[in-house]
Amino acid sequence: MALSISRRIVRSFGSLSALGRRDSLSVTLHSCQDSDLSGHISGDKLPHAECFSFSKSGPSFLACRRFSTKILTPNPSGGDFPSDLLSSKTVQTPERTIGLYQDLVIPVTNFHNEDKGLMVLAGDVFDVPIRKDIIHRVVLWQLAKRQQGTHSTKTISEVSGTGRKPWQQKGTGRARHGTLRGPQFRGGATMHGPKPRNHAIKLNKKVRRLGLRIALSACAAEGKLLVFEDLEVPTHKTKNIVNYVNQMENTKKLLLVDGGPINEKLKLATQNLHYVNVLPSIGLNVYSILLHDTLVMSRDAVNRIVERMHTPINR
Repeated sequence: MALSISRRIVRSFGSLSALGRRDSLSVTLHSCQDSDLSGHISGDKLPHAECFSFSKSGPSFLACRRFSTKILTPNPSGGDFPSDLLSSKTVQTPERTIGLYQDLVIPVTNFHNEDKGLMVLAGDVFDVPIRKDIIHRVVLWQLAKRQQGTHSTKTISEVSGTGRKPWQQKGTGRARHGTLRGPQFRGGATMHGPKPRNHAIKLNKKVRRLGLRIALSACAAEGKLLVFEDLEVPTHKTKNIVNYVNQMENTKKLLLVDGGPINEKLKLATQNLHYVNVLPSIGLNVYSILLHDTLVMSRDAVNRIVERMHTPINR
């Protein structure tokens, strides 16, 4: 195909070079497939390339332009954006390779399943390579940090009781003791017992951010990430959230993430549901993402998370 096109170009180039007397601009069009140029180009009649030869009283010049495999037609509704790209279908496919740092396009809806357009997710936040070791380290860091560490036991100096010697050293036939508050007696002290302390471990900020990116990328790759225009609910009734969750497939626990403070209506509507939790974007963490089947984020929350991931780390 390409060879035939090149031969046609050479022949047209030679013919136009021989005709140096032409003063007007001549254009030659070669298409890889037959198409009706006078009408609308549609269906399978799509040219893959067209070559133009220009000549004006001298040597001719060639210019080639390639066409894409699809020509976007005007939107019948009057908009400039094609209507087929505004559907509610998920754009990403399971065959996509994960971890290429490619920007993802995801449809935007709301609680009423209305189409709100599309949104581009940053590839360095929502399409990073999956590493289970990083997730494990971040989860251990979170669980250790939230441990209270208020457990305490009494030593021999803290146990109440007398300090005198219970009986004399020799002559009784019993074992020698100096106090009844020792660990071997009932009600005595605890040796080497737990004391209040901090259980937190150190983890670099880069690793923490990477863990959150991996968790978000895993949700996006599994199709468990939904983006809403906003998290506004009409009323504070719990049945609205229950009806929406029942319509979702393979969802047992739902996590709603909003950009700013949580709306009061949404807070009241979800406070009685143990399988629906609400978080602001500043509180989004790896452990909460792993505990839920589906992650729902608003546009504002996505923008704030991406901004936080792109903010330089203060040393």
